[in-house]
Amino acid sequence: MLIVNGLSMTGHPLTVRTQEDRISAVSPGLAPRRGETVIDARGGAVIPGLHDHHIHLRAAVTSAQSVDVGPPNVQGPDRLREVLASAYPRRDGWVRAVGYHDSVAGSLNRRVLDGIQDKIPVRVQHRSGAMWYVNSAGLQLLGLPDHPTGQLFRHDAELVALSGSGPIDYSNLSAHLSILGVTGVTDATPNLSAGELDSLDDAARCGDLRQHVTALSPNSGRRARTITYGPIKRILDDDALDLDELTGWIRDIHDRDYAIALHCVTTAQMVVTTTALRTAGTRVGDRIEHGAMIPDALLPELAELAVTVVTQPNFVAERGDEYLAEVAPAEQNELWRVASLQNAGVAVAGSTDAPFGRIDPWASMRAARDRRSPRGVLVNGSEALSAHDALRLFLGHSDNPASERRISPGARADLCLLSEPPDTILRDLSADHVSMTIIRGQIQ
Repeated sequence: MLIVNGLSMTGHPLTVRTQEDRISAVSPGLAPRRGETVIDARGGAVIPGLHDHHIHLRAAVTSAQSVDVGPPNVQGPDRLREVLASAYPRRDGWVRAVGYHDSVAGSLNRRVLDGIQDKIPVRVQHRSGAMWYVNSAGLQLLGLPDHPTGQLFRHDAELVALSGSGPIDYSNLSAHLSILGVTGVTDATPNLSAGELDSLDDAARCGDLRQHVTALSPNSGRRARTITYGPIKRILDDDALDLDELTGWIRDIHDRDYAIALHCVTTAQMVVTTTALRTAGTRVGDRIEHGAMIPDALLPELAELAVTVVTQPNFVAERGDEYLAEVAPAEQNELWRVASLQNAGVAVAGSTDAPFGRIDPWASMRAARDRRSPRGVLVNGSEALSAHDALRLFLGHSDNPASERRISPGARADLCLLSEPPDTILRDLSADHVSMTIIRGQIQ
């Protein structure tokens, strides 16, 4: 395949030849060969395909089949009641709702849900992904009929098992990612079972999941796979922080020849994480997921530890108004840092955390550049990036998220062709300008 009349993001003419799954030549003067497929970029920018460095693939598929009960789509208890009462059960018999936030109707529990629907099992996921609210019919199915509140913290595995272990159809999700220009993803769901890894592998083998996939789980060793295995992820919760235990866990993972990925969304989690890493030592590929709150004092330490922060600036645009209301003014400068991390020498990569965040990486780029809440209020504006730097957040390698991929001979033939020149792309940062996505040298 030969791509002609393209422009690099610096505005230079770009002609690219691919051979099977690799870029074989890059030069303005390449001429078509006999029988070669020629793609005319028509003066549009050509960039490496985007990589979403933190996404939850199975949850993204099931979320698309669930009822959205979060703001701004659902506001107030009356609307929540209306949406849940009219929802149809999924094939597994449950009404599954996602995206809930306390601003809709306060703290949910089994009795509140029973007052809306007491015949059909209902489970509602908080938008953080950590908490499930289940009604009495659902608790009965879970074998928890006497649970006092129906508030189930980190019960994803049990709920997935109850819904069945059949294959997941990733084809629609993969096609949507291709439309957005995404050629690779890192599945950030921790502790995927052998069955779940096999499901991902099978989807990749048959072409239903076309993106390159890295899983933040260890290889079970059951068989050769098409997906790759990145750092081992662990979720931290404030009420279970144990410095000595975490330090030992990091050492154990490093001894198994894996890097680590630690979910950190609070200041306490960041402090314990950096202390544990300083004691246990770091290795290439160690990551911190989210970094939602990072105090000034930890910036030089993160740089010294040489870890990568994989963050989601899109949450500023999606939840910024709630942050401004809930986070103390003196601490709002710690919210979803990007620029200060880079200025301190910390490697940063971008992601969406879909389905808990909006799946569009271009929206995340705009949020990194603009730092505006849904109401248009500036949120920690000193953390804003240039449009070019915001784009670079999604151009990293799967194994080294902060290392920008280049269009060069020998690189993977994963490309995103855009319909507009670089200056328009950087002005708009919009998925509307994605005209073609090429993965492994194949047009998607």
